[in-house]
Amino acid sequence: MDRNETHCVLPGENSLPSPDTKRWVARRKAVIVNAVCSGAISLDEACRRYQLSVEEFHAWQRAIESHGVAGLRVTRLQIYRDAPPARPIKPRY
Repeated sequence: MDRNETHCVLPGENSLPSPDTKRWVARRKAVIVNAVCSGAISLDEACRRYQLSVEEFHAWQRAIESHGVAGLRVTRLQIYRDAPPARPIKPRY
């Protein structure tokens, strides 16, 4: 997939979250990504409306492209990160 190509994940979803959303569950993040890539809202408008950085939006988009909507769950971020695994902790005796 081309780096600039967008990836829509929820066709038909058209209800955007409230601009004062504080709790970003995976479904809400996916709705924003879908709205931007479908042209329902511009990236600039989404970032302004939801107080997101462009980097944060692109991280959501990459998570969806790599792992689907489940990749947006905060509890799954450590599993899906590209970082090398942590060193095993040696027990102290």
